[in-house]
Amino acid sequence: MLFGGFMMNISGDAFLLALFLIMVVNVSRYVSTLRTLLRVMRDCDPLLYQQVDGRGFFSSQGNVSKQVRLFHYIRSQQYQNHHDPLFMTKCVKVRKLFILASTFVMVFFISIFAVAFLGI
Repeated sequence: MLFGGFMMNISGDAFLLALFLIMVVNVSRYVSTLRTLLRVMRDCDPLLYQQVDGRGFFSSQGNVSKQVRLFHYIRSQQYQNHHDPLFMTKCVKVRKLFILASTFVMVFFISIFAVAFLGI
């Protein structure tokens, strides 16, 4: 890559490290926003909070089928009919951050194989 008249070589390790750091930051933003959504959900919609196992959502004993229920709730945008605008805003943010974080995870793993096979 030519930058300011100097040739810059970016090693594969540096490239993967940069992608990894970006991925970690975005996944942590997603998890943090998801925790905030669960807190808001506990106050504004206790029934939904129970249905998605809000208390045990991040525990090792968490019920996966209930976690998947929250995923489908957000993916199908059922929150658009909710009465609380803060809850709707948090759902939109969680949805966008999930798409962003999962994209970076996929790009990171594809880049690992690309760097390994191309020998960068």
